[in-house]
Amino acid sequence: MAPEYASDGQFSVKSDVFSFGVLLLEIVSGKRNRGFYHSDNKLNLIGHAWKLWNKGMPSQLIDACIQDLCNFAEVIRCIHIGLLCVQQHPEDRPCMPSVILMLGSETVLSQPKQPGYLAHRKSTRPDSSSSMPESSSTNTIMISELEGR
Repeated sequence: MAPEYASDGQFSVKSDVFSFGVLLLEIVSGKRNRGFYHSDNKLNLIGHAWKLWNKGMPSQLIDACIQDLCNFAEVIRCIHIGLLCVQQHPEDRPCMPSVILMLGSETVLSQPKQPGYLAHRKSTRPDSSSSMPESSSTNTIMISELEGR
């Protein structure tokens, strides 16, 4: 969910771009953003991707299942595009036609700015795995039966 929609309830065409960026990062990493937990830095998937990008180590985000089978340069480009799509402010995100152009060509990409939602999470266990959620909730339902007299 785009930051502007979550905080102000304002939806725009750039909100879909944010969601697409999250999806792109999820595909490359093999992890879901919701419930992602990295024990070293306690960041969500977007924050973890941003930290690796700034350290010059985006390849560490790539899922081990695809690492040997993928075109490395194309996957790093997908991470770059994903980070451009999840930027905090809608005006900093590309429009969807530009994203499609970026994915299908070798145009030079601008450097991403800090993404929205760099949520720090607290671990419930010190030996947490990389996909352990911070906490969980239970959805319950109550069914009432109506009986005639």
